[in-house]
Amino acid sequence: MAAVDNRRPVASSEPTTSASELAGRHIVLGLSGGIACYKAAELVRELVKAGATVQVVMTEAAEHFITAVTLQALSNRPVFTSQWDARDHNNMAHINLTREADAILIAPASADFIAKLIHGRADELLSLACLARPIERCPLLVAPAMNREMWAHPATQRNFAQLAADGATVLGPGSGDQACGEIGDGRMLEAAELRDALVAFFQPKLLAGKRVLVTAGPTFEPIDPVRGLTNRSSGKMGFAIARAAADAGADVTLIAGPVHLPTPRGVKRVDVTTAVEMHDATLAAAPASDVFVATAAVADWRVASVAEAKIKKAAGRAVPAFELVENPDILAAVARLAKPPFCVGFAAESNDLIVHAREKLVRKNVPLIVANLGPQTFGRDDNALTLVDASGERELPRADKLTLARQLVAEIAARLPRHG
Repeated sequence: MAAVDNRRPVASSEPTTSASELAGRHIVLGLSGGIACYKAAELVRELVKAGATVQVVMTEAAEHFITAVTLQALSNRPVFTSQWDARDHNNMAHINLTREADAILIAPASADFIAKLIHGRADELLSLACLARPIERCPLLVAPAMNREMWAHPATQRNFAQLAADGATVLGPGSGDQACGEIGDGRMLEAAELRDALVAFFQPKLLAGKRVLVTAGPTFEPIDPVRGLTNRSSGKMGFAIARAAADAGADVTLIAGPVHLPTPRGVKRVDVTTAVEMHDATLAAAPASDVFVATAAVADWRVASVAEAKIKKAAGRAVPAFELVENPDILAAVARLAKPPFCVGFAAESNDLIVHAREKLVRKNVPLIVANLGPQTFGRDDNALTLVDASGERELPRADKLTLARQLVAEIAARLPRHG
């Protein structure tokens, strides 16, 4: 990837989960034994910040790694550790815990605990609660956490395959350094990843079975080996759209210009630098896509001849002049395909927003343009959008970019049956 102009603000993180994304959700968080229990404290905090109520249930093994006091303080609810807990009016915590729950999340899920679940063994409170849950309305999600050899063992693989066949959702595992000093698959996902996975689980699958292509960020057009033409786009809006589409059940490919953002979970990412590279990558993927969202702020021009060495200033040397050539129009090229996907263009303007957006709608020959004021959104975590189509305009009021992305995904999903 070519160097990025250091004068352009660089985003350090993707759009975060809204504080209301899990509002009204009641989550039973189960901890089985494992060093990854230390991550449960941050996970409880993240779920509560996202609006959920969290009821923690711990196995005896989990209590060797983290205390119930810590988790009670973070969840603001008493922690359950024993099937003999007499606090419930009928002494049936294993029944009562799941009757109001929207989901059970086991994090960490040890190899031993999963083996117990697939055989229907229920000799302590957490496994009892999993077995006694109303299976049709209280889903089970598990986040594996174990040594890489344990994860790779055929018995463990069979057990997790059977668990998934029984209807559970497996989240992870991650890969990397392990507490034992080894490196590989088996790490429990981080707290923010599990929070986002839980949010995604509850999202309506409006784009299930659809293939969505998204471009995001700026392009960088080199002048010489160290300088180039670019813009202030952070890529946050495009990354939020990619995440929202994936959460809605789509198979998502994200073509990203030079930005420093983590790839949304479940999204295939293709990194490019220049407009020509983005054009080529997009045209390769577009024919197999159902939806194309052109969020990227693509440079209109590039330097005709890139200098082989850094252009130096010196006394008496004339100021360099550059010949510019027009870059390919990615959105128009996709719209001209014999069988184009449903095309959504973005118009980042500095003035006369609707006039320019409507002109772009006609010139690009696409069904929908999303208009916004570039100087008021580049690098920010929030935005305000105006949807422009042949019939008129509709505003999406200022909100965080992930919230707007979810609204846009719903709008696209509603329009798809009328396309083609």
